[in-house]
Order: sequence, then structure tokens, then C-alpha cells
Amino acid sequence: MKLRRVCLVPRLSGVGGMVSFQARLAAGLLQRGIEACFDLDDRPYQAVLVIGGTRNLAGLRRLQRGGIPVLQRLNGMNWLHRLRRTGWRHYLRSEYGNWLLSFIRSRLADQIIYQSTFSHQWWERRYGETRVPWRVIYNGVDLAAFTPDGLYQRPVDRCRILLVEGSLGGGYETGLETAVQMAEKLRIDMRSALEIVVVGRASPALQVAWQGKTSFPLHFSGLLPPEAIPEVDRSAHLLFAADLNAACPNSVIEALACGLPVVSFNTGALPELVQGEAGIIVPYGGDPWKLDPPDFAGLAGAAAELYGDQTRFRQGARRRAQEAFGLDKMVEDYIQALEG
Repeated sequence: MKLRRVCLVPRLSGVGGMVSFQARLAAGLLQRGIEACFDLDDRPYQAVLVIGGTRNLAGLRRLQRGGIPVLQRLNGMNWLHRLRRTGWRHYLRSEYGNWLLSFIRSRLADQIIYQSTFSHQWWERRYGETRVPWRVIYNGVDLAAFTPDGLYQRPVDRCRILLVEGSLGGGYETGLETAVQMAEKLRIDMRSALEIVVVGRASPALQVAWQGKTSFPLHFSGLLPPEAIPEVDRSAHLLFAADLNAACPNSVIEALACGLPVVSFNTGALPELVQGEAGIIVPYGGDPWKLDPPDFAGLAGAAAELYGDQTRFRQGARRRAQEAFGLDKMVEDYIQALEG
């Protein structure tokens, strides 16, 4: 099937990662002469990619009956709401989101694209094998825009730890708690000044709750436009990937492309993404699915090693991004899947 036009169906809700993926894929398709639309009713098109889930199940059913292939891109599932009190609205929304994703996966999709091997294994462990073909396609980044070269102001008198998340609500506050614990131990062990810069949506209540609670500066930068992220990445010494059991976080791939080494626990897809000298991934020290207390000492030790050998790890981060996470590779892989 020769693609001329495809429909990219946005997920129900999301933050910067989903928006940047959709925009990057649409731009990459257009460069190759393939137009993208974003509404199932905007016919004609030769294939559909559902980014996560959609409430328009009837529309997908009509496409299925009409012979237009429906592909579904899956990351992970909602799970923190079952372990932390996030409010009943958030709980119901999370459960509904999981049901919707699994229904499309099992009943309406003609092919599944997982963002990582971890994501594929998670879905099969929870819901079993699919009746349709599947493949793994990692997220990609424009290596010309996300690069170590460009403007930045990296401090020379302290270690700057960066934390980039779309949102620090709905149970994801855990990541900030871990980052602070790691930084407190790192400050004592290194006997050096440091700071944490948090990029992402953080409620005013969360920011107020952390005021005066740390022995080092803690800055909340809020949500930033995608074009601002490369300079932010270049301005830090290391990225702490805070999301436990993440399927394929864009923040990690973008950091690697900018030459920013990554420190985190060996949960989710992090062992797949951060390899070689791109950063250091350490054992969690308990069961992350139960939110057991993690090994802060191991995490702080890894962070100290990254900070102490910036040249080697910054070069390794960029090299890893060039090897595996170029945008052109991602776009070509999606075209192959859509045409298939």
C-alpha cells in the first residue's frame, strides 16, 4: 500500500510528550510527501494511527469494516493510582483509560506498536498476547535541534540536577521526593553545592509544600515549550529520570541527544534506553511496583560518578542518541508499519 495520507488520532489527554511525538511524526511524514490529518471524519486516508486511545470506538469499528488498517501506539498503563491516594476522579479516569486502551488493543487494532520491549512485555503480562502483529518502535528526536551545541548556562560552582516530567501530579510526586532524597545524600557525600531544577506541571500547592524543605535550591520552572528544552538540557549536569516503570520517556531521549547523561533506577524501559556510557542505571533496591523505599545511596553514588566525569558521559549520551533515537529512523519505521 502506497501512503499518501494518514490519520493520526490524538490520545484522550496528555502533556508535552504526546504533543511533541504527534508533531514530529506529522512533520516527518510531510517531508516524505505523506499528509497527516487528525480527525477520523477527515477522509480519505489510507491508514490510521491511534496514539494511545480514543473514545471514538464506533469510528474505529467503521474503519475496520471498511478495510482501512488501524494501528495503535501504546506506552504503559496507569498504575500509581492504585497505590497512592490521588482522588476518586483521578482513580476512575485512570481505570477508564486502561480499559479503553485494552479494548482497542484487543478488539479494534490491526497492528500494535509498542514504545519499548518493556511496554510490550507489560501489556502481554497483564492482558495476554494480541491476535494481531506487533512491533517495537522507540521514540525519536531531531538530532539537529536537540544537540550539545548551542546556548546554555551551566553552573561551574555547583551540580545542577534536572528533572523533566509532563506533570508531577496523580501520584508522580514520588519522583520529586526521590530526587530530593538523592540530592541530599549527594550533597553530603560530595561536600559540594548543588541544586534541582524541575521542568513540568507542578501545582501551586506542591510548590508551596516544598518551600524551605531542602538544604539546597529547588527551582520550579513550569511547563516549557519544546523549543526551550535543548537549552535547559545543556544547562544541567545530569538528568534524573524520575518516572518509575516508564515505557519510553521523551525527556530521556531528548537529554541524551543534548549530551546530558541520565541517572535513574533500572525500572521500565530505562535499561533499554540508557546504555553504554550514556548514563548510569542502578538497581532499585526493592519492588518498584509496590513503591518500596529505593536505594538512595546507590542512586547518589551513580550521580556523583556522572558529575565527576562529565566529558566521558556527555559524549556517551550523545553517541547513544545518534545510534538509536534519530527522528528519521523513527519516521521510517512508522511508515513501514503503516504501509504494512
